[in-house]
Amino acid sequence: MNLLSAGFSGFALGGSLIVAIGAQNAFILRQGLIRSHVFILCLICALSDALLIAAGVAGLGTIVSQSPVLISVVTAFRRAAKPGAMVAGAPESLGLKAAVMTCLAFTFLNPHVYLDTVVLLGSLSAAFEGFERIAYGAGAAVASFAWFFGLGYGARFLAPLFARPAAWRVLDVVIGVVMGLLALGLVLSFLGGK
Repeated sequence: MNLLSAGFSGFALGGSLIVAIGAQNAFILRQGLIRSHVFILCLICALSDALLIAAGVAGLGTIVSQSPVLISVVTAFRRAAKPGAMVAGAPESLGLKAAVMTCLAFTFLNPHVYLDTVVLLGSLSAAFEGFERIAYGAGAAVASFAWFFGLGYGARFLAPLFARPAAWRVLDVVIGVVMGLLALGLVLSFLGGK
């Protein structure tokens, strides 16, 4: 395999994982719709993902994936996430400090981000060696940058749709349902494993 195909593999897998609807994406969408602190928030999300992907590709993902105890701990933290607490708030404008703190919370207090970036992307990087592994990780990080900046700045095209309060309610319901289904799936897999 060459560097280009390794990079594309990372981009494709990273992209498929990041586009899943969740509170972080909803927050960036909201901030993009109201055009508030879009650049800095997109940069925080993308750099955070890149940092976690680098940790996973550097070997942390392989270590975690090979340890049943660590997998149990990571999964327990994921189950502990409260879906209702992850739903973004009302579409009012936040000050820069509040927006940054909210963004960091949606990023680093979401156990799902660690499973996707460090564990999954990281452990799958073991299929690559040397510069191909670096290209794979870079491809995944580029997907994150493309997604967050596309979502944040592309949100303005959805502004006419979200001019109606009902659209915000639908978005909140969809996010709540998805987060609830994720939590239910984790509980069922935990109970099934006993």
